[in-house]
Amino acid sequence: MANILIIDDEKSIRKTLTEILSYEGYKVEEAADGLEGFKMFQAKQYDAVLCDIKMPKMDGLEFLEKAREINQDVPIIMVSGHGNIDTAVDAVKKGAYDYISKPPDLNRLLITLRNAMDKTKLVTETKTLRRKVNKVPEMIGDSAPILKIRETIEKVAPTDARVLITGENGVGKELVARWLHERSNRASGPMVEVNCAAIPSELIESELFGHEKGSFTSAVKQRIGKFEQASGGTLFLDEIGDMSLSAQAKVLRALQEGKITRVGGDKEISVDVRVVAATNKDLLKEVEDKNFRLDLYHRLSVILIHVASLNDRREDVPLLVDNFLDAVCSEYGIARKGIDKDAMKALQNHNWSGNIRELRNVVERLVILSGKTITTEDVEDFVVPVRERKKAGS
Repeated sequence: MANILIIDDEKSIRKTLTEILSYEGYKVEEAADGLEGFKMFQAKQYDAVLCDIKMPKMDGLEFLEKAREINQDVPIIMVSGHGNIDTAVDAVKKGAYDYISKPPDLNRLLITLRNAMDKTKLVTETKTLRRKVNKVPEMIGDSAPILKIRETIEKVAPTDARVLITGENGVGKELVARWLHERSNRASGPMVEVNCAAIPSELIESELFGHEKGSFTSAVKQRIGKFEQASGGTLFLDEIGDMSLSAQAKVLRALQEGKITRVGGDKEISVDVRVVAATNKDLLKEVEDKNFRLDLYHRLSVILIHVASLNDRREDVPLLVDNFLDAVCSEYGIARKGIDKDAMKALQNHNWSGNIRELRNVVERLVILSGKTITTEDVEDFVVPVRERKKAGS
């Protein structure tokens, strides 16, 4: 049963609307002025609000603005006998779902309310589906390095501070970036990823800043760059150490001024992005070698997060293996396989040069090739390279 809040200083209007909506199957609560209504809105979740405009203590437009700061998803329908077209436009601009004049046409009111509820339901379902599709994997591990990263994320994520994530290939730098976005105030906005190493140097500027039609030979139409796409959200620049010096200069300007210019264009475009960067390189060494700008390094590294290699947190291997066994067996639609203690110990002692990414691949290989339980022999046959086994035998 949907819960509707009616805010109106006219008792007769409240009574009439309550009777009609209750008959239609809604649960209705009343407030005699804007301030009382706002306190109720703060304290309880409503599915929709019918709100008068001219009221004592707090008028309807003020209520609308304050309510929107608390919850933007609840539809608020303004109902007033003192308004005109300008008032209606102003109300809708401030976030009202619709505007109805007094005395209200009851059929129109009911249709508007049903449409508002349907829209709210669709928005909720869309958000739920998006969360399911884009669900960020858990950060598995209880080791000191992982606990430190979690603690740093909790402190840093709610801010707009730029973050530089360092670590070897395969350690999970992208996962850290995703959690920074997920825990941030920008979580409802986009997270746009750019792999700077995968884009040719001559195309990186177009990828980041976009281009105008005809700006170069293959520019057959206008392109919106990643900075614009990420506006209101997070831009993740992976492998930032591989970016060309000319692109670095433009990124630095974008960070300093909050503006970008498309390739071939002269118009400055304001962008509101939080930049999170990652690299497997020693950027200070790259600065010494004149491959990376020192001023850009300082702009990006307001917060530094280092992700330790798997070899430096071997105590996390059992937790990771259990997690990957669940995931892989579920993907293949087979019963979850076990692993004996000696096999797990062998995996802990293995040299994980490819880090988490390698471990995930190894678990998948063991699931496919082993029996019901993964044994030490399976690890020796399918994980340890032949050259290492020969060396150990000699």
